[in-house]
Amino acid sequence: MPPSDRPAEPALTRFALRGDLLDFGAAPRWGEVDSPAVRHRPDHWLLVDGGRIVGVQAADPGADWTRVDRSGRLVLPGFIDTHVHSPQIDVIASYGTELLDWLDQHTFPAEARHADAAHAGIAAGTFVDALIAHGTTAAVVFPTVHAASVDALFGAAESRGMRLVAGKVLMDRHAPANLLDASVAAAERESIDLIARWHGRGRLAYAVTVRFAPTSTPAQLEMAGRLCRDDATLYMQTHLAENRAEVRWVGELFPEARSYLDVYARVGLLHRRSVFAHGIWLDDADRAALRDAGAQIAHSPSSNLFLGSGLFGWRAAEAAGIAVSLASDVGGGTSLSLQRNMADAYKVQALAGERLTAWSALHASTRGAAQALELGHEIGAFEPGASADVCVWDWAVGAVAMQRDRVARSLHERVFAWLTLADDRNLVEAYVAGVRQYARGRGAGGAAVRGAGVDSDPAAAPLAA
Repeated sequence: MPPSDRPAEPALTRFALRGDLLDFGAAPRWGEVDSPAVRHRPDHWLLVDGGRIVGVQAADPGADWTRVDRSGRLVLPGFIDTHVHSPQIDVIASYGTELLDWLDQHTFPAEARHADAAHAGIAAGTFVDALIAHGTTAAVVFPTVHAASVDALFGAAESRGMRLVAGKVLMDRHAPANLLDASVAAAERESIDLIARWHGRGRLAYAVTVRFAPTSTPAQLEMAGRLCRDDATLYMQTHLAENRAEVRWVGELFPEARSYLDVYARVGLLHRRSVFAHGIWLDDADRAALRDAGAQIAHSPSSNLFLGSGLFGWRAAEAAGIAVSLASDVGGGTSLSLQRNMADAYKVQALAGERLTAWSALHASTRGAAQALELGHEIGAFEPGASADVCVWDWAVGAVAMQRDRVARSLHERVFAWLTLADDRNLVEAYVAGVRQYARGRGAGGAAVRGAGVDSDPAAAPLAA
Protein backbone atom coordinates (compact mmCIF):
# COMPACT_ATOMS: atom_id res chain seq x y z
CA MET A 1 0.00 0.00 0.00
CA PRO A 2 1.18 3.59 -0.47
CA PRO A 3 3.23 4.93 2.46
CA SER A 4 0.56 7.52 3.28
CA ASP A 5 -2.00 4.77 3.84
CA ARG A 6 0.04 2.37 5.99
CA PRO A 7 -1.49 1.50 9.36
CA ALA A 8 0.23 2.32 12.61
CA GLU A 9 0.78 -0.42 15.16
CA PRO A 10 -1.95 -0.87 17.78
CA ALA A 11 -1.76 2.00 20.24
CA LEU A 12 -1.50 1.82 23.98
CA THR A 13 -3.94 4.27 25.47
CA ARG A 14 -2.29 4.42 28.90
CA PHE A 15 1.39 3.79 29.50
CA ALA A 16 4.42 4.97 31.45
CA LEU A 17 7.74 5.51 29.68
CA ARG A 18 10.93 5.26 31.73
CA GLY A 19 14.18 6.97 30.79
CA ASP A 20 16.38 10.04 31.20
CA LEU A 21 13.91 12.88 30.60
CA LEU A 22 15.24 16.21 29.33
CA ASP A 23 13.26 19.33 28.42
CA PHE A 24 13.02 23.02 29.29
CA GLY A 25 10.92 25.00 31.72
CA ALA A 26 12.09 28.35 30.33
CA ALA A 27 14.37 29.77 27.65
CA PRO A 28 18.11 29.38 28.39
CA ARG A 29 20.21 32.52 28.28
CA TRP A 30 22.77 32.97 25.53
CA GLY A 31 26.08 31.34 26.45
CA GLU A 32 24.81 29.96 29.77
CA VAL A 33 26.11 26.41 30.25
CA ASP A 34 24.74 25.91 33.77
CA SER A 35 21.20 26.96 32.96
CA PRO A 36 18.28 26.77 35.41
CA ALA A 37 16.00 26.54 32.37
CA VAL A 38 17.05 22.92 31.81
CA ARG A 39 14.89 20.19 33.33
CA HIS A 40 16.92 16.98 33.50
CA ARG A 41 15.11 14.17 35.25
CA PRO A 42 17.16 10.96 34.97
CA ASP A 43 15.44 7.63 35.50
CA HIS A 44 11.95 9.14 35.62
CA TRP A 45 8.61 8.00 34.29
CA LEU A 46 6.62 9.94 31.71
CA LEU A 47 2.93 9.13 32.13
CA VAL A 48 0.80 9.12 28.96
CA ASP A 49 -2.96 8.65 28.79
CA GLY A 50 -5.15 9.06 25.71
CA GLY A 51 -2.29 10.50 23.67
CA ARG A 52 -1.48 13.23 26.19
CA ILE A 53 1.08 13.66 28.93
CA VAL A 54 -0.46 13.48 32.38
CA GLY A 55 2.65 13.73 34.51
CA VAL A 56 6.30 13.00 35.29
CA GLN A 57 7.44 11.16 38.39
CA ALA A 58 10.42 9.33 39.87
CA ALA A 59 8.41 6.55 41.52
CA ASP A 60 7.31 3.43 39.66
CA PRO A 61 3.70 4.12 38.64
CA GLY A 62 2.59 0.62 39.54
CA ALA A 63 0.79 -2.22 37.85
CA ASP A 64 -2.14 -0.05 36.77
CA TRP A 65 0.10 1.34 34.03
CA THR A 66 1.64 -0.47 31.09
CA ARG A 67 5.33 0.19 31.70
CA VAL A 68 7.76 0.81 28.85
CA ASP A 69 11.25 0.63 30.31
CA ARG A 70 13.88 2.55 28.33
CA SER A 71 16.25 3.02 31.26
CA GLY A 72 19.54 4.67 30.42
CA ARG A 73 18.23 6.23 27.23
CA LEU A 74 17.60 9.90 26.52
CA VAL A 75 13.94 10.90 26.27
CA LEU A 76 13.18 14.22 24.57
CA PRO A 77 10.13 16.01 23.23
CA GLY A 78 9.82 15.44 19.50
CA PHE A 79 11.74 17.91 17.39
CA ILE A 80 9.95 20.73 15.54
CA ASP A 81 11.37 21.55 12.09
CA THR A 82 10.16 25.06 11.24
CA HIS A 83 11.24 25.19 7.60
CA VAL A 84 11.49 22.23 5.23
CA HIS A 85 10.43 21.49 1.64
CA SER A 86 8.61 18.17 1.23
CA PRO A 87 9.36 17.69 -2.50
CA GLN A 88 13.03 18.49 -2.15
CA ILE A 89 14.30 15.24 -0.65
CA ASP A 90 14.73 14.34 -4.33
CA VAL A 91 17.33 17.10 -4.75
CA ILE A 92 19.13 16.93 -1.42
CA ALA A 93 22.92 17.07 -1.86
CA SER A 94 22.79 18.47 -5.39
CA TYR A 95 26.12 19.83 -6.57
CA GLY A 96 27.51 23.12 -7.53
CA THR A 97 25.30 26.22 -7.35
CA GLU A 98 24.15 29.07 -5.13
CA LEU A 99 20.54 29.77 -4.28
CA LEU A 100 19.04 31.27 -7.44
CA ASP A 101 20.73 28.89 -9.88
CA TRP A 102 20.00 25.99 -7.53
CA LEU A 103 16.27 26.72 -7.76
CA ASP A 104 16.36 26.64 -11.55
CA GLN A 105 18.61 23.62 -11.94
CA HIS A 106 17.34 21.36 -9.18
CA THR A 107 14.31 22.54 -7.22
CA PHE A 108 11.83 23.57 -9.88
CA PRO A 109 12.16 20.38 -11.98
CA ALA A 110 11.61 18.24 -8.87
CA GLU A 111 8.58 20.24 -7.78
CA ALA A 112 6.98 20.02 -11.24
CA ARG A 113 6.60 16.25 -10.78
CA HIS A 114 4.13 16.88 -7.94
CA ALA A 115 1.46 17.97 -10.40
CA ASP A 116 0.71 14.25 -10.63
CA ALA A 117 -1.51 13.30 -7.68
CA ALA A 118 -0.24 9.72 -7.52
CA HIS A 119 3.37 10.88 -7.37
CA ALA A 120 2.48 13.54 -4.79
CA GLY A 121 0.75 10.96 -2.59
CA ILE A 122 3.65 8.53 -2.53
CA ALA A 123 6.17 11.32 -2.02
CA ALA A 124 4.20 12.84 0.87
CA GLY A 125 4.08 9.56 2.75
CA THR A 126 7.79 9.00 2.23
CA PHE A 127 8.57 12.52 3.42
CA VAL A 128 6.46 12.40 6.58
CA ASP A 129 7.83 9.00 7.54
CA ALA A 130 11.35 10.31 6.99
CA LEU A 131 10.68 13.25 9.33
CA ILE A 132 9.49 10.93 12.08
CA ALA A 133 12.41 8.55 11.51
CA HIS A 134 14.72 11.50 12.24
CA GLY A 135 12.92 12.39 15.48
CA THR A 136 10.84 15.24 14.06
CA THR A 137 7.21 15.01 15.14
CA ALA A 138 6.00 18.46 14.03
CA ALA A 139 6.97 20.64 11.09
CA VAL A 140 6.29 23.77 9.05
CA VAL A 141 6.45 22.61 5.45
CA PHE A 142 6.56 23.97 1.91
CA PRO A 143 4.86 21.55 -0.51
CA THR A 144 4.48 22.86 -4.11
CA VAL A 145 2.14 25.12 -6.09
CA HIS A 146 -0.11 22.13 -6.78
CA ALA A 147 -3.21 21.59 -4.65
CA ALA A 148 -2.63 17.84 -5.00
CA SER A 149 0.69 18.15 -3.19
CA VAL A 150 -0.97 20.05 -0.32
CA ASP A 151 -3.77 17.51 0.00
CA ALA A 152 -1.28 14.65 -0.07
CA LEU A 153 0.95 16.21 2.57
CA PHE A 154 -1.87 17.03 4.96
CA GLY A 155 -3.38 13.59 4.41
CA ALA A 156 -0.10 11.85 5.21
CA ALA A 157 0.37 13.91 8.37
CA GLU A 158 -3.22 13.36 9.47
CA SER A 159 -2.96 9.59 9.13
CA ARG A 160 -0.01 9.66 11.53
CA GLY A 161 -1.57 12.13 13.97
CA MET A 162 1.20 14.62 13.29
CA ARG A 163 1.17 18.36 14.02
CA LEU A 164 1.85 20.01 10.66
CA VAL A 165 1.68 23.53 9.23
CA ALA A 166 1.71 23.85 5.43
CA GLY A 167 0.08 25.56 2.48
CA LYS A 168 0.03 25.85 -1.28
CA VAL A 169 3.05 27.71 -2.63
CA LEU A 170 2.10 30.98 -4.31
CA MET A 171 4.17 31.79 -7.38
CA ASP A 172 3.14 33.72 -10.50
CA ARG A 173 6.38 34.98 -12.07
CA HIS A 174 10.11 34.28 -12.49
CA ALA A 175 9.70 30.51 -12.50
CA PRO A 176 9.00 27.83 -15.12
CA ALA A 177 5.58 28.20 -16.75
CA ASN A 178 4.40 24.81 -15.50
CA LEU A 179 4.88 25.99 -11.90
CA LEU A 180 3.14 29.34 -12.15
CA ASP A 181 -0.34 30.10 -10.86
CA ALA A 182 -2.74 30.76 -13.74
CA SER A 183 -3.84 34.05 -12.19
CA VAL A 184 -4.04 35.82 -8.85
CA ALA A 185 -7.76 35.04 -8.67
CA ALA A 186 -7.20 31.35 -9.41
CA ALA A 187 -4.50 31.09 -6.74
CA GLU A 188 -6.76 32.82 -4.25
CA ARG A 189 -9.67 30.47 -4.95
CA GLU A 190 -7.43 27.44 -4.64
CA SER A 191 -5.97 28.72 -1.38
CA ILE A 192 -9.40 29.44 0.09
CA ASP A 193 -10.57 25.93 -0.81
CA LEU A 194 -7.51 24.37 0.83
CA ILE A 195 -7.94 26.51 3.94
CA ALA A 196 -11.54 25.39 4.26
CA ARG A 197 -10.52 21.76 3.82
CA TRP A 198 -7.54 21.57 6.16
CA HIS A 199 -7.05 24.53 8.51
CA GLY A 200 -7.84 23.54 12.07
CA ARG A 201 -8.63 19.95 11.13
CA GLY A 202 -7.20 17.82 13.91
CA ARG A 203 -3.56 18.79 14.38
CA LEU A 204 -3.24 20.53 11.01
CA ALA A 205 -2.94 24.25 10.29
CA TYR A 206 -2.69 26.22 7.08
CA ALA A 207 0.07 28.65 6.20
CA VAL A 208 -0.26 31.25 3.48
CA THR A 209 2.89 30.30 1.61
CA VAL A 210 4.79 32.77 -0.54
CA ARG A 211 7.92 31.14 -1.97
CA PHE A 212 9.76 34.44 -1.85
CA ALA A 213 9.03 37.97 -2.97
CA PRO A 214 10.66 37.71 -6.44
CA THR A 215 8.34 34.91 -7.58
CA SER A 216 5.14 36.75 -6.71
CA THR A 217 3.78 39.82 -8.47
CA PRO A 218 2.74 42.75 -6.28
CA ALA A 219 -0.88 41.75 -6.90
CA GLN A 220 -0.27 38.23 -5.65
CA LEU A 221 1.51 39.51 -2.55
CA GLU A 222 -1.47 41.78 -1.86
CA MET A 223 -3.76 38.77 -2.16
CA ALA A 224 -1.62 36.76 0.26
CA GLY A 225 -1.78 39.59 2.77
CA ARG A 226 -5.54 39.74 2.37
CA LEU A 227 -5.83 36.04 3.24
CA CYS A 228 -3.88 36.68 6.44
CA ARG A 229 -5.98 39.69 7.39
CA ASP A 230 -9.20 37.76 6.80
CA ASP A 231 -8.18 35.01 9.24
CA ALA A 232 -5.69 35.86 11.98
CA THR A 233 -5.33 32.18 12.91
CA LEU A 234 -3.54 31.41 9.63
CA TYR A 235 0.21 31.11 9.59
CA MET A 236 2.41 32.70 6.92
CA GLN A 237 5.69 31.27 5.69
CA THR A 238 8.24 32.56 3.21
CA HIS A 239 11.95 33.15 2.65
CA LEU A 240 13.73 36.31 3.73
CA ALA A 241 17.20 37.71 3.06
CA GLU A 242 18.87 34.35 2.49
CA ASN A 243 21.44 35.33 -0.11
CA ARG A 244 23.04 38.65 -1.10
CA ALA A 245 22.20 38.25 -4.79
CA GLU A 246 18.58 37.56 -3.81
CA VAL A 247 18.49 40.69 -1.64
CA ARG A 248 19.81 42.80 -4.53
CA TRP A 249 17.20 41.31 -6.85
CA VAL A 250 14.40 42.16 -4.42
CA GLY A 251 15.69 45.73 -4.30
CA GLU A 252 15.47 45.95 -8.09
CA LEU A 253 11.96 44.46 -8.22
CA PHE A 254 10.56 46.52 -5.33
CA PRO A 255 12.40 49.87 -5.36
CA GLU A 256 9.68 51.50 -3.27
CA ALA A 257 10.38 49.20 -0.28
CA ARG A 258 12.90 50.18 2.39
CA SER A 259 14.15 46.61 2.68
CA TYR A 260 13.36 43.02 1.76
CA LEU A 261 11.29 42.63 4.93
CA ASP A 262 9.42 45.83 4.11
CA VAL A 263 8.11 44.20 0.92
CA TYR A 264 6.23 41.73 3.10
CA ALA A 265 5.27 44.22 5.79
CA ARG A 266 3.61 46.59 3.31
CA VAL A 267 1.08 43.94 2.26
CA GLY A 268 0.29 42.47 5.69
CA LEU A 269 2.57 39.42 5.65
CA LEU A 270 4.49 40.45 8.76
CA HIS A 271 2.58 39.32 11.84
CA ARG A 272 2.78 37.13 14.93
CA ARG A 273 2.24 33.91 12.95
CA SER A 274 4.83 34.69 10.29
CA VAL A 275 7.71 32.23 9.87
CA PHE A 276 10.61 33.73 7.93
CA ALA A 277 13.27 31.30 6.78
CA HIS A 278 16.90 32.46 7.02
CA GLY A 279 16.92 36.21 7.78
CA ILE A 280 20.69 36.44 7.32
CA TRP A 281 21.04 39.84 5.66
CA LEU A 282 18.97 42.08 7.93
CA ASP A 283 19.60 45.44 9.55
CA ASP A 284 18.58 46.80 12.95
CA ALA A 285 15.34 48.26 11.60
CA ASP A 286 14.36 44.87 10.18
CA ARG A 287 15.10 43.16 13.47
CA ALA A 288 13.01 45.70 15.37
CA ALA A 289 10.11 45.18 12.96
CA LEU A 290 10.30 41.40 13.37
CA ARG A 291 10.34 41.75 17.16
CA ASP A 292 7.44 44.18 17.24
CA ALA A 293 5.34 41.90 15.03
CA GLY A 294 6.12 38.80 17.10
CA ALA A 295 7.36 36.97 14.00
CA GLN A 296 10.05 34.30 14.08
CA ILE A 297 13.15 33.41 12.08
CA ALA A 298 13.63 29.77 11.10
CA HIS A 299 17.41 29.44 11.13
CA SER A 300 18.61 26.90 8.55
CA PRO A 301 22.34 26.42 9.18
CA SER A 302 22.95 23.34 7.04
CA SER A 303 21.38 25.00 4.02
CA ASN A 304 23.19 28.29 4.63
CA LEU A 305 26.54 26.51 4.71
CA PHE A 306 25.82 24.21 1.77
CA LEU A 307 24.63 26.99 -0.53
CA GLY A 308 27.16 29.52 0.75
CA SER A 309 24.41 31.93 1.72
CA GLY A 310 26.02 33.54 4.76
CA LEU A 311 26.27 33.40 8.55
CA PHE A 312 23.09 34.04 10.52
CA GLY A 313 23.47 36.47 13.43
CA TRP A 314 21.65 34.42 16.05
CA ARG A 315 22.89 36.42 19.02
CA ALA A 316 21.94 39.72 17.37
CA ALA A 317 18.46 38.37 16.63
CA GLU A 318 18.03 37.12 20.18
CA ALA A 319 19.31 40.40 21.62
CA ALA A 320 16.74 42.22 19.48
CA GLY A 321 13.98 40.09 21.00
CA ILE A 322 13.26 37.90 17.96
CA ALA A 323 12.23 34.29 18.40
CA VAL A 324 14.66 31.96 16.62
CA SER A 325 13.78 28.37 15.80
CA LEU A 326 15.83 25.71 14.03
CA ALA A 327 15.10 24.22 10.62
CA SER A 328 16.57 21.66 8.24
CA ASP A 329 15.57 23.43 5.00
CA VAL A 330 15.91 20.22 3.03
CA GLY A 331 16.77 20.15 0.14
CA GLY A 332 19.19 23.10 0.47
CA GLY A 333 19.94 21.57 3.86
CA THR A 334 21.70 18.24 3.68
CA SER A 335 19.91 16.33 6.44
CA LEU A 336 16.48 16.03 8.01
CA SER A 337 18.28 15.34 11.28
CA LEU A 338 17.92 18.35 13.55
CA GLN A 339 20.97 17.14 15.48
CA ARG A 340 23.02 17.60 12.31
CA ASN A 341 21.51 21.06 12.02
CA MET A 342 22.27 21.85 15.67
CA ALA A 343 25.89 20.88 15.04
CA ASP A 344 25.96 23.08 11.94
CA ALA A 345 24.38 25.93 13.91
CA TYR A 346 27.26 25.75 16.37
CA LYS A 347 29.74 25.96 13.48
CA VAL A 348 27.94 28.95 11.97
CA GLN A 349 28.09 30.79 15.28
CA ALA A 350 31.74 29.84 15.78
CA LEU A 351 32.57 31.36 12.39
CA ALA A 352 30.77 34.51 13.53
CA GLY A 353 32.81 34.61 16.75
CA GLU A 354 30.02 33.35 19.00
CA ARG A 355 29.41 30.16 21.00
CA LEU A 356 26.07 28.39 20.83
CA THR A 357 25.32 26.19 23.83
CA ALA A 358 23.66 22.81 23.56
CA TRP A 359 20.77 24.29 25.52
CA SER A 360 20.08 27.13 23.08
CA ALA A 361 20.23 24.74 20.13
CA LEU A 362 18.01 22.13 21.75
CA HIS A 363 15.53 24.69 23.05
CA ALA A 364 15.18 26.19 19.55
CA SER A 365 14.29 22.73 18.26
CA THR A 366 11.66 21.97 20.93
CA ARG A 367 10.04 24.37 23.40
CA GLY A 368 11.33 27.53 21.71
CA ALA A 369 9.93 26.54 18.33
CA ALA A 370 6.62 25.53 19.90
CA GLN A 371 6.24 28.86 21.66
CA ALA A 372 7.15 30.82 18.53
CA LEU A 373 4.37 28.94 16.72
CA GLU A 374 1.96 29.65 19.61
CA LEU A 375 1.80 25.92 20.27
CA GLY A 376 3.65 25.82 23.58
CA HIS A 377 0.59 24.40 25.30
CA GLU A 378 0.63 21.38 22.98
CA ILE A 379 4.17 20.45 21.95
CA GLY A 380 7.82 21.02 22.80
CA ALA A 381 7.94 20.10 26.52
CA PHE A 382 6.79 17.46 28.99
CA GLU A 383 3.88 19.44 30.41
CA PRO A 384 0.62 17.94 31.67
CA GLY A 385 -1.97 18.16 28.92
CA ALA A 386 0.58 18.38 26.11
CA SER A 387 0.48 15.95 23.23
CA ALA A 388 2.71 12.93 23.81
CA ASP A 389 5.11 13.66 20.96
CA VAL A 390 8.14 11.93 22.41
CA CYS A 391 11.38 10.44 21.11
CA VAL A 392 13.70 7.94 22.77
CA TRP A 393 17.37 8.18 21.82
CA ASP A 394 20.57 6.28 22.45
CA TRP A 395 23.12 8.55 24.07
CA ALA A 396 25.83 7.15 21.81
CA VAL A 397 26.12 4.91 18.76
CA GLY A 398 29.52 3.69 17.60
CA ALA A 399 32.87 3.33 19.33
CA VAL A 400 33.94 6.98 19.14
CA ALA A 401 30.64 8.39 20.40
CA MET A 402 30.45 5.79 23.17
CA GLN A 403 33.94 6.67 24.39
CA ARG A 404 33.12 10.39 24.26
CA ASP A 405 29.95 9.80 26.24
CA ARG A 406 31.80 7.81 28.90
CA VAL A 407 34.25 10.61 29.67
CA ALA A 408 31.78 13.52 29.68
CA ARG A 409 32.20 15.49 32.91
CA SER A 410 28.91 17.39 32.99
CA LEU A 411 25.40 17.21 31.62
CA HIS A 412 26.06 20.03 29.14
CA GLU A 413 29.23 18.32 27.91
CA ARG A 414 27.34 15.08 27.44
CA VAL A 415 24.41 16.69 25.60
CA PHE A 416 26.71 18.83 23.46
CA ALA A 417 28.65 15.73 22.39
CA TRP A 418 25.36 14.00 21.68
CA LEU A 419 23.98 16.73 19.43
CA THR A 420 27.35 17.00 17.68
CA LEU A 421 27.79 13.28 17.00
CA ALA A 422 24.24 11.91 16.91
CA ASP A 423 21.81 11.58 14.02
CA ASP A 424 18.87 9.40 13.02
CA ARG A 425 20.85 6.24 13.85
CA ASN A 426 20.53 7.17 17.53
CA LEU A 427 16.73 7.19 17.39
CA VAL A 428 15.23 4.21 19.19
CA GLU A 429 11.55 5.05 18.83
CA ALA A 430 9.22 7.96 18.18
CA TYR A 431 5.72 8.53 19.53
CA VAL A 432 3.26 10.92 17.91
CA ALA A 433 0.26 11.78 20.08
CA GLY A 434 1.08 8.73 22.17
CA VAL A 435 1.21 6.30 19.25
CA ARG A 436 4.54 4.72 18.40
CA GLN A 437 5.04 5.68 14.77
CA TYR A 438 8.67 4.59 14.49
CA ALA A 439 10.77 1.88 16.10
CA ARG A 440 14.34 1.14 15.13
CA GLY A 441 14.47 -2.09 13.18
CA ARG A 442 10.77 -1.83 12.42
CA GLY A 443 10.49 1.45 10.54
CA ALA A 444 7.32 3.41 9.94
CA GLY A 445 4.18 2.06 11.53
CA GLY A 446 6.04 -0.64 13.45
CA ALA A 447 6.44 -2.97 10.45
CA ALA A 448 9.49 -5.23 10.69
CA VAL A 449 12.34 -4.30 8.38
CA ARG A 450 13.88 -7.23 6.52
CA GLY A 451 17.42 -7.89 7.70
CA ALA A 452 17.26 -5.24 10.37
CA GLY A 453 17.75 -7.57 13.32
CA VAL A 454 14.47 -6.68 14.97
CA ASP A 455 14.98 -8.96 17.94
CA SER A 456 18.48 -7.61 18.63
CA ASP A 457 17.14 -4.31 19.93
CA PRO A 458 14.77 -4.56 22.90
CA ALA A 459 13.21 -1.25 21.95
CA ALA A 460 12.13 -2.72 18.62
CA ALA A 461 9.94 -5.25 20.37
CA PRO A 462 6.23 -4.52 20.75
CA LEU A 463 5.32 -2.34 23.70
CA ALA A 464 4.93 -4.38 26.82
CA ALA A 465 4.81 -4.08 30.58
